[in-house]
Amino acid sequence: MSALPYGIRRLTFALPIGIDHVHCYLVPTTNGGWMVVDTALGLPGARERWAAELAGLHVERILVTHYHPDHVGGAADVAELTEAPVLESRLDHEHALDAWGNPGSRFSVPYMRIHGYPDPMIEAIERGHEALTELVHYAREPTYVEPGGSVDGWDVLAVPGHADGHLALLRDGVLISGDALLAGITPNISLWPHSRRDTLRAFFDTLELIAELRPRLVLPGHNEPIADAAARAAETREHHELRLEETLAALAEEPRSAYDVSLTLFAGELPPPLRRMAAGETLAHLEYLVDEGAVARSEAAGRIGYARSR
Repeated sequence: MSALPYGIRRLTFALPIGIDHVHCYLVPTTNGGWMVVDTALGLPGARERWAAELAGLHVERILVTHYHPDHVGGAADVAELTEAPVLESRLDHEHALDAWGNPGSRFSVPYMRIHGYPDPMIEAIERGHEALTELVHYAREPTYVEPGGSVDGWDVLAVPGHADGHLALLRDGVLISGDALLAGITPNISLWPHSRRDTLRAFFDTLELIAELRPRLVLPGHNEPIADAAARAAETREHHELRLEETLAALAEEPRSAYDVSLTLFAGELPPPLRRMAAGETLAHLEYLVDEGAVARSEAAGRIGYARSR
């Protein structure tokens, strides 16, 4: 457990999915208790780790920043251990139900096929999602908290992009950002069956908001704290602007599927979960370019293709 300014404590859990760790936070409350922010993944031994870390602490509430497995995966376990309510945005909970309550819904076969995923990859992704679902112990009936409100003096912010219903907490210049802003890496910005179409545009708005707020310390879900949030937001925007240029360069007059374009942008062999994320992020950039008028979307023979606008 790492000590941070303002009495906040950081807990880091190992992950077997892409990135190798996730940070959760224990935040002191005005009543002398604690608020847990994010809950890691429900891996074997995670519940026991939580029990040891929270022994002797009065946890008043648990806040989930977003529904991705490494953030919501231990929510039900921590709630059972502490008897504390789980707070989540309504939209995010709806996506949690879609992703983890209805296995296969989020990664529907028709959706993947229409965007050019080959059948062997679809089958591998479906198998992996089934296995992952077993590790996601999300809260079935959370208490809804919405952007614009507050939780124990922390302002609740909407920071969509990485997830449509993503929340962050801001107080006295400290931003607990979840995956909205990260040091060293950029959060995956993908378009899923249930996502808003303009996920990348929403993320750009989130980066602009963070830059305007200029928190003096950002506590992210991965990697180290960020001292210059505005500079990191600008770097992250530049990364995606470059990716947009690369996406456009990967297109020609003949339509290509999002999956096919992802093989150009994210070259080399990737395990199915990472290839899914690569294709999802490619799709988000393609749809942004469609909205900008630089790319034309077409559909033929049950497949969606993208080509440079003429």
